[in-house]
Amino acid sequence: MSDFLSSLKIAASGLHAQNARMRVIAENIANVDSAGKAPGEDPYRRRIPTFKAVMDDEVGGKIVQIGRLAYDQSDFSTRYEPGHPAADESGYVKYPNVNSLIESMDMREAQRTYEANLNVVTVTRQMLGQTINILKG
Repeated sequence: MSDFLSSLKIAASGLHAQNARMRVIAENIANVDSAGKAPGEDPYRRRIPTFKAVMDDEVGGKIVQIGRLAYDQSDFSTRYEPGHPAADESGYVKYPNVNSLIESMDMREAQRTYEANLNVVTVTRQMLGQTINILKG
């Protein structure tokens, strides 16, 4: 019985971590066009979720947890928009270093990993139910 519960706890930690990852990706996508408000002000900087493996004595193994958020240090993009309030003296505005295509791919990967963990929960519950039925019979 404890093996079933361990499997559920490990999968639940994966669900939680991927949910947090999807929230960070959604924030990145929401800020793809968020320029600074004043000349020279940096815009939104892309965030990158990190994960860490943590030993869980109750499970007898490692579970995943969301780690610290890292900031993508790549350069901001610039666009020539001389009328924008955040334009510098040359007329360029800094925009976030967020690439919608990369974020979409990361989101799809997070969704697939979330679904894989959800399948583990589903199969474990089915196996637990079948085990209980066998023991009753």
